[in-house]
Amino acid sequence: MLSYVVAGLALGAIYAIAAASLVVTYVSSGVFNFAFGAMAFAVARFSYFLQVEQGWPLPLSAVVAVGLFGPALGVALYAVLFHHLRRRSPLVKIVATIGLSVALPPLVNLVLGHLVNVTAPGLAPQPPTVFRPFGAVIDMNQVITYAALAVILVVGTALLRYTDVGLKVRALVDSEALTAMSGVSPTRVSLGVWAFSALLAGLAGVLVAPTAGLTVDGMTFLMAAAFAAVVAARLRSLPAAVTVALAMGVVTSVIQRYLDPQSALSAQIVPSIPFLFMLVFLLYYALRGQAGDITTGGALDRAVRTEGAAGPVRPTAGLVAPLVTLGAVAVLPFVLDEFWTGLTGTGIALAIVLLSYTLVTGEGGMTWLCQITFAGLGALFAADLTTNSGWPPLTAVLVSALCVVPVGVVLGSLTIRLGNLYIALVTLTFGLLAQNLVFQRDRFYNTGQGIYMPRPAWAVDNTSFALLSLAVFAVLGLFVVNLRRSTAGLAVTAVRWSGTGSRTLGLSVLQTKVLVSAVAAFVAAVGGGFLALGYQSALPDAFNPFTGLVWLAVLVTVGARSVIGALVAGLAYAMLPSVFQTYLPIRWAEVPVILFGLGAVMLARNPDGVIAMHARQVRDWKRWRQARRTSADTTPRSVEESPIPQGDPV
Repeated sequence: MLSYVVAGLALGAIYAIAAASLVVTYVSSGVFNFAFGAMAFAVARFSYFLQVEQGWPLPLSAVVAVGLFGPALGVALYAVLFHHLRRRSPLVKIVATIGLSVALPPLVNLVLGHLVNVTAPGLAPQPPTVFRPFGAVIDMNQVITYAALAVILVVGTALLRYTDVGLKVRALVDSEALTAMSGVSPTRVSLGVWAFSALLAGLAGVLVAPTAGLTVDGMTFLMAAAFAAVVAARLRSLPAAVTVALAMGVVTSVIQRYLDPQSALSAQIVPSIPFLFMLVFLLYYALRGQAGDITTGGALDRAVRTEGAAGPVRPTAGLVAPLVTLGAVAVLPFVLDEFWTGLTGTGIALAIVLLSYTLVTGEGGMTWLCQITFAGLGALFAADLTTNSGWPPLTAVLVSALCVVPVGVVLGSLTIRLGNLYIALVTLTFGLLAQNLVFQRDRFYNTGQGIYMPRPAWAVDNTSFALLSLAVFAVLGLFVVNLRRSTAGLAVTAVRWSGTGSRTLGLSVLQTKVLVSAVAAFVAAVGGGFLALGYQSALPDAFNPFTGLVWLAVLVTVGARSVIGALVAGLAYAMLPSVFQTYLPIRWAEVPVILFGLGAVMLARNPDGVIAMHARQVRDWKRWRQARRTSADTTPRSVEESPIPQGDPV
């Protein structure tokens, strides 16, 4: 038992280091860093590059990677992104950091190369020394982990409480505006905070690499597990975050003593423990009304915030551009070969799923990170009905989507009292739990092959399927447009921009959000069914929640409130990687993912997306032309040019 506890404390210590970084950056800047896992991967990968690929000594590579490269990365990211997020809305903060989490790992791989062997050494000399106190087995990597956490807690507490540096950080937490008025530069303090946060991210990445592997998935799981400790601390209490992180690590390790390591149940339960912790705390805070958005800064900081003061900006594009786009996409299956036509059909099916993001995030203003999970449920249920029960494919897709609606309604009802950040965490947690506990079941997973999903007999070829998918997208897109213009759509907009104001008008915030949740879940499940038809198989691994983060990044890059933007985003996600793989060297294959992530990062400067930005530029240009014409028409003309007959003066 002692060996399990010791191993659990080592795992919990890594969670605690990650949680400490997340808490420090959140309380000082108001930004919950969804890119923490990506930053940890970048530093750990650079450490591997120096130590293994370049042959640097272990101490030197660790100091350079964690102590120098990590803080430099934090400073660079602060200058490029985090500096612009402090006064942005919670939605923009979440999506922009998600974009960074999408773009940074493939950018690192592009520069340093992909790893074939993801086994990475830690900070201990290889092979690590093993100790056996009281019969327990402890290796040097675990000892270093304990020591690192102790040093961080002692030094961090001393700095924050007893030094001028800590006083400045605490002042920045209370009020950025008052800090600036007192002669302290908030920018310099924030640079230090983000440099320290990146150092902790790199340290956590290097420490977890020997056990989780030097992979993006392993680092992202570290980030998601650390979220549980941060949520337990209500995003602010560092001691609570560390305590829960250690407890979570111990429970994760000890429970394995009582589970059969060869059983499928063990493989599903153990990775789910951190997310069960998070779900329990989120529900507890939600029931007590303590899970709203936490406002950073003081009254003066809130007074100088300007975002959102102008109210909602609705897409105002006419009918010409959408109809031209739909017509162009409809022509593609007739001019492309079979391979590219198949990708076109897949992209259109994905666009149906992205319409659900347009509803719940673009219209409802709720940051749901589980739309891909609804799509996966729709795909698996539809394939199961078709293959195992003999249902017609399209009927199975429709019925499965209706079966997913209650899940969306329940989730919408549970998150009604939550702030945007907590909603994002709840929905991400739901997606990860569904991935581990539902999608991995033998009935659906089938050793990774999923469930066979045949297409309708009259849409077996790629051309017919692409046109069918486009027709379904057009119908659902028209429904979204009509909903936006309806009385219910006006209620959704009102609730999005002011829940309190909506209640004063007699609107039910609960009914409005549940309506959006139900419709979005239905649309996502339909899109998932069509993705299964496109692949001709419902593949559980294709609906990983972290893949959904990439989908969201692609959509917001184009425009989260545009129906045609969903179509463009779906086609771009499906086709751009193949374009790069076909016509460019293989090392450039991940460039589209980098571009998708960077597009979401640019949301910090342009919250409406690319389509809205260009539409605004076109409108501004038209206004300028109209102003010039008006100015030319009203300019006084000379006497010779005047049409009025000239006579003698009276």
